[in-house]
Amino acid sequence: MRRSEINTIIQQAADAFERHYWAFPPVPKWDVTDFGLGDFSACGLVLINLAEEKEYCEKLMYATKGQITPRHHHKHKKEDIISRWGTFCIALYGGTGRVQVNGEMRSYNTEGEEFILHAGERITITQDMDHAFWPTTEYAILGEVSTCNDDVGDNIFFDERVGRFSDITEDEPACIRLVSDL
Repeated sequence: MRRSEINTIIQQAADAFERHYWAFPPVPKWDVTDFGLGDFSACGLVLINLAEEKEYCEKLMYATKGQITPRHHHKHKKEDIISRWGTFCIALYGGTGRVQVNGEMRSYNTEGEEFILHAGERITITQDMDHAFWPTTEYAILGEVSTCNDDVGDNIFFDERVGRFSDITEDEPACIRLVSDL
C-alpha cells in the first residue's frame, strides 16, 4: 500500500467514527491493512486498538462494502465482535458447531455458514474457530472485545498468501503512525 492511500483511508475512517460520535483515548493505535494482498478495496480493514492490557483488548474496526477480512482463526484469543454501526456478515468454517450470538447458543451446520449482525448485535468467536467477515451496508463500524491481543503471532490465515500487515511504499509522510510502524 502507498502511504498516501493509507492517509486517505485513515481520514475516511476518522470521518465515519466522528459522524457516529466515537471518542478515542489520547493515543490510540491505528492499523490499516490489505492483509498483504495488495487490494485494500477487496480485502482490507482499519483497526484502532483502544485498550491493550495483559488480560484483555478492545478494538474498533471500520470496513466498507466489498471488503473482506479473510478467513482466519486464533489459537489463544477469544473475541466478541460487535456491530457498532451498520450491518456485517460473518461466516464460520470447520464443519458443524455451536456459536454464541447475542448471548444465546446457536448451531451452525454448513461450511461457511453466515450470520448477519445488525447494530448492537454480537457474536463470540472462540479459539480455533475459523471465521471471515465483511460489511453488508455501505460501511460498518465493528467493535472487538477480546482476551489479550497478539497481532503478530495469533492470526492464522487459511490462505497462506495472507498476512496480517501490509507492505508500505513511503510516497508521503504518515499522518498517523500505524501499529506496524512502531
